[in-house]
This record gives sequence, C-alpha cells and structure tokens, in this order.
Amino acid sequence: MNYKRITVEDLNYFKSILAENSVFADEATLEKFSRDETDGYHYPPEVVLKPSTVDEISAIMKYCNEQGIPVSPRAGGTGLSANSLCVYGGVMLSIERLNKILKIDERNLQVITEPAVITEVLQTTLQEKGLFYPPDPSSRGTCFIGGNVACNSGGPRAVKYGVVKDFVLNLEVVLPNGDVIWTGANTLKNSTGYNLTQLLVGSEGTLGIITKIVFRLLPYPKFNNILLAPFKSMEDASAAVSAVFRAGIIPSCIEFMEREAMEYVMNFLGDITVPLADDTRATLLIEVDGNDMESIQKDCERIYEVITQFDAGDILFADSEAQKVDLWRMRRNIAYAVKKTNMTVEEDTVVPRADLPELLTHIKAVGKKYNFRSVCYGHAGDGNVHVRILKDELSDEYWKNEVPKGIREIFEKVVALGGTISGEHGIGRIQIPYMDIKFNELQLNLMRNIKKVFDPNSILNPGKIF
Repeated sequence: MNYKRITVEDLNYFKSILAENSVFADEATLEKFSRDETDGYHYPPEVVLKPSTVDEISAIMKYCNEQGIPVSPRAGGTGLSANSLCVYGGVMLSIERLNKILKIDERNLQVITEPAVITEVLQTTLQEKGLFYPPDPSSRGTCFIGGNVACNSGGPRAVKYGVVKDFVLNLEVVLPNGDVIWTGANTLKNSTGYNLTQLLVGSEGTLGIITKIVFRLLPYPKFNNILLAPFKSMEDASAAVSAVFRAGIIPSCIEFMEREAMEYVMNFLGDITVPLADDTRATLLIEVDGNDMESIQKDCERIYEVITQFDAGDILFADSEAQKVDLWRMRRNIAYAVKKTNMTVEEDTVVPRADLPELLTHIKAVGKKYNFRSVCYGHAGDGNVHVRILKDELSDEYWKNEVPKGIREIFEKVVALGGTISGEHGIGRIQIPYMDIKFNELQLNLMRNIKKVFDPNSILNPGKIF
C-alpha cells in the first residue's frame, strides 16, 4: 500500500483539533508505541495522538481518510498478535484518555463504559455493587476493556460464562470516514437487521474505533472452591477435563498447566511454592462457584471422584482466600514468567476439549521434529491451550525459517480436529501466514469485502488479519 507520510502540515492540523499535549512525535514516545507484548515485532508510528473525546477521534479519522494516512488504534498495548502496531507508519491513535465508567445500571444489570478502563478496575468496581463481568484475561490488571472487545478476549471463566462477545449489547463506533454510529441496542434480544455489534467484536480495530461499550452483567457469585490436581501425564490431565463435563458438572474454570510452566512461574514469583511430586507432568486448576456452598461442595466431591480415575496425585484444596489468590496469581503469571527467560512466540490454539490429549501429544511431537521446546498452559475447560515456543539456542535463521513450519503443522492438526488458529488473541500481524489453513479464498474474500465496505481506502489498522 502507498500511504501518505506525515508532514508538518499534518502535525499542525492535529494540534489544531486536539487538546494541548495530545500530539507526540518525539523519538521516545514513538519508540514506546512501536511495540506491544508480541516478541520480535517493532513498527514505529510517525506520530502518536491521544484524543480525549469521540468528536476528536471523529475529526482525526475524517482527516486521515481524506489524506490517505493510515491509523492504528491502540488500547493497553498488551496484545500478543501485533494487532495494534503501525505496520505502515502513520498515526498511532491511543484511546488511553477515554477511561471512564459512564453508567452502572443496577436495575437492568448493565454498564456503559469507555474503552480505556482497565479490565480489572471495571470488574472490581462492579463487584463492589454485587455485579459480575466474567471475562478476565490474564492481563486484566493492565489491559483495556476496549482491547478485550476488539479481540473478543476470553480468559479462564469462558468455560462457564462465555467470552466478551457474550456480554456486549451495544457499541458506539467511529468509522474510518469519521462517522459515528451505535451498532445495536441496550436490550438482551435484538433481531433487527444484521448484527453489526458482533461484527465489530473481534474485528481487531480494522472496521471501526470503539468509543463506548454497553455490557450485560450478572449477579456476583457468593462462594467458590478451588482445587489443584496433579497428573502423571499431560494426556491424563487433559482427558480428565472432558470427563468432568460428561459427569454433569460445569466448573467456572479448568486451567491446564504443564509442569515446566509451574516451575517457571514459581521461580519467577519467588514467594509461592506448590509441592510437585517427581512424577507430576501437569496440573489442573479447577474452580467451582455459585451461591450455595452445599452445592459447590457436592460438585467438588464429584470432581474428585472423576479426576482420581485418571491417576491423579494428591489433590490440593485451597483452604483460605490467601491460598486461592496465590494459586490464581501463579496461573495468571505463567506467560510473563516464561517470556522473561527466553525469546518466545505464543500460539493460541483451540480445539473441542475432548481432543486436547491428541493435540498436546502432537505439539510435543512437532517440537521434537523441529528441535524446539514448548511450554503449554491455558483454558482447558474450553479447549484453548496456549503454546509458548522457546528459541533457546536456535539460530536466528532457523527460528525465522524452520520453526514456522512446525507451527504450521500444529495449526494443521488443530484445524483437522475441528478447532481454529486463535481462540482469544486474534490474528493481528503474526497469524496472517496461517489463515489459509482455516479459510479458503472464498471465505477470505468475503471478509476482505466486508473490510472494503467499512474502510474503502484501507486506512484503519492496515496490515492486520489479511
């Protein structure tokens, strides 16, 4: 694509329509916004804009659309697919100043929020009123709720409650030409025309910039129990997951952690130790929640009966809130712990949960074939396993040219099992080479044509998905 480069005249225009200290072209800021949490990707913008209002975003988009300047919207910068980076330079549009919770509707169990509210802040604020927004990615303490919507994030509790798309009712969106629309209605039912709301959810900032979100909420569950079960093989641990559901139990979370993942994170945190027997190869972190403790206890007893059929070791039942917090802190920090020790790439595979044992066996076989190590962990309850591949001593050339062949073989197996190549991270920049595994040209062209309807000049977050 041939996009216009930013000029002094463009910078002066942005300064004229935005509040003071909203336009940044200094080297330090451009460098800061040239990366997200994706290893090995670096795309500096030409200017960073920090608008404070929807009207300012609208004016930016109208101008850039007319001038042919690419715009990449950015939320918290915690993405793992390089989906908010300025591949073609141009404008980095940070939404960080749209950070207010606008209205909590306790009567209708809804909330209206701007996109730069940190996910955990939104959840905590709602919890204080007895309300529950379940989707909780591991980065919830730093990621923005708008980024979660743009990537259709999930997290551990998706297995019982669903992912972001299951809670979004309505969106205010600035289109690439600067027009502002609402996509739906603040109602639980809406069968009125095409579902633009769900089309925008998961579109990774390629169709419009989300400026307000209406979520439906639930009452906050009063109680929960957490247990940690060790297994002698990854296959046994993952097979136990499906068995729990077949027994008629729906936990709020079932998280899978390979032994190496636990060792990495305990070393990383330094203040949490969970004893691991020599023959433990994987663990399941299982949570059951609800409003009746007696029912929760019965479900936990039934879970115990099920998982002990899979040669589980000594099961740890968290007996205090502090222990529950520690177990969750371990799980949520695994990605950071592994990433800190090595150059890595994380793949976000998802298959029907009964097929997890076959997938995990295949992942390790591919690693042996292509001489790379992997650390597996993730949301086993919904079949979503994150595969963190480590560079170790592999040469740069091998890492660049041979490891992607192994990743392709993993994705081919994922699709053959009825799964897909991203469960919650999105395609962004890094998964583009693998889209042909999941979609044929007819399907890809349907998506490309949708993009053209919204963004005929292809200025909004170009270089992503396709």
